[in-house]
Amino acid sequence: MKTKVETKNKKQQRGFTLVETSISMVVMMVAGLAVSSLFVFSTQNNVGGNERALAMAVAQQQMEQLRSQTFESADMNVGTTTNTIRSSQRDYTVVKTITNETNADGSSKQLRRIEISVTPAGGARPNWTRTPVTLVSLRSTIAAGNFAVE
Repeated sequence: MKTKVETKNKKQQRGFTLVETSISMVVMMVAGLAVSSLFVFSTQNNVGGNERALAMAVAQQQMEQLRSQTFESADMNVGTTTNTIRSSQRDYTVVKTITNETNADGSSKQLRRIEISVTPAGGARPNWTRTPVTLVSLRSTIAAGNFAVE
């Protein structure tokens, strides 16, 4: 026979119902999915940042090669060249554009504008990682001339 105290304790001991447990599982699942999508996004962002950093290193290397040339060198001729360079097991498209700078009256400044754009090639990467990294530099001749940059 059950005593009054045992019956009272059973009525006060309530557990979670199946509905309450199911709702809490759904809430935890939604939170878990949100966190997992954040991890995927951050991983892609880190890979993209690495791609851009490597592209910047390639651009700086190309710029230093041009800066080591003399003003009259064939490598410093006016024009645009496009090459594919492999660095760190990745391909990069390098576009070098060299132009002569002129004064407002059309006379030569004896100054060349060097622009190097490096774009990571191919791969299943986010679109923003495939935008070019661009470096610009001005190079003058040692000879006397009008070097005013306007």
